[in-house]
Amino acid sequence: MVASLPAASKHTTATARPLLAADVGGTHVRVGLVWPASGGQRLQVQDYRQYRCADHDDLAAILRQFPVDPASLSACVIASAGHALADGTVISANLPWPLSTTAIRTALGTPAVHLVNDFEAVAHATAHIDHDQSTLLCGPAQAAEGPVLVVGAGTGLGAALRVPFGGRSLVLATEAGQAAFAATTELEIAVLQQLLRSRPHVSVEQALSGPGLLNLYGALCALRGQSPRHATPDAISHAACEGSDPLAVQTLELFCGLLGSAIGDMALVYGPHGGIYLAGGIAPRIGHFLANSTFADRFLNKGPMRKALERIPVRLVEHGQLGVIGAASWYLERRELEPCTPPSAAVPVHANASRPCIGPRQATAG
Repeated sequence: MVASLPAASKHTTATARPLLAADVGGTHVRVGLVWPASGGQRLQVQDYRQYRCADHDDLAAILRQFPVDPASLSACVIASAGHALADGTVISANLPWPLSTTAIRTALGTPAVHLVNDFEAVAHATAHIDHDQSTLLCGPAQAAEGPVLVVGAGTGLGAALRVPFGGRSLVLATEAGQAAFAATTELEIAVLQQLLRSRPHVSVEQALSGPGLLNLYGALCALRGQSPRHATPDAISHAACEGSDPLAVQTLELFCGLLGSAIGDMALVYGPHGGIYLAGGIAPRIGHFLANSTFADRFLNKGPMRKALERIPVRLVEHGQLGVIGAASWYLERRELEPCTPPSAAVPVHANASRPCIGPRQATAG
């Protein structure tokens, strides 16, 4: 990180200092330089870049490559899946290396490093999404006022609820991905029974994620007495989308139906009258297949609650910078809240009990 900071855009003030915001997933890290909103303009993202986790030893090594002088930053904000501890470390089964705000602060020489759950960050970003940055899968074009649910399948399954109030947002992270996998059809019951042979608990995430897609495919292969032809989630989804492998097609159809059913259950639990955003690494890549699948039917198939769900728009988010924008938005919103004591640079903001206006929370695996 040796290059000088780029000049501020016309949308920023001369005294504004940007944030370095990173969205850390199990496969990729997305990093951007974010200028605070000014003069009615939205947050401005510059030098947005994507890195493969497997190509680097840790997050600090990735951030050191980003072309900006750390001394020019107001803070570094990291959105990550996992369980955040009070000392700034993260426990996650999906990250390829340990993550610590203390280690990053030391490696970069940045005085303030803050941590937020990845889907909490994405939920904050939904306040900055225009309709032309998403695809309506079902429901009305305009949402009512109320909470917004964001769900995403990638290396894991994440979900968070954003509750708007007074021009700001309260975001509740969840462990929805760890809830039990609910089978509805005879095929899903057979798949569940197959998965239960190798584990005592089958979670939603073990079916609705990249590894979950492999689990579904393996279970169908076993049920059909066929040898697997594909070894990765991308290979399965690619073969399904091009229609070259009937079993891959059936696997992705199963995935989409289960996804619709699971999100319908979440809608009943959380009451997201303000809409649902489907994010994550998988859904945007299978967008056409998803739109023509049983997803919408399964989302609405909740007996007498169908009419209530018909009023909730479900949108596929195609904006690749959501985690970065959300991390920056989360931090800036909390920085502006008063009265609050300044967060310690040694711990993530959300774990700092001296900020009672926000309240403590726990990060989730996503």
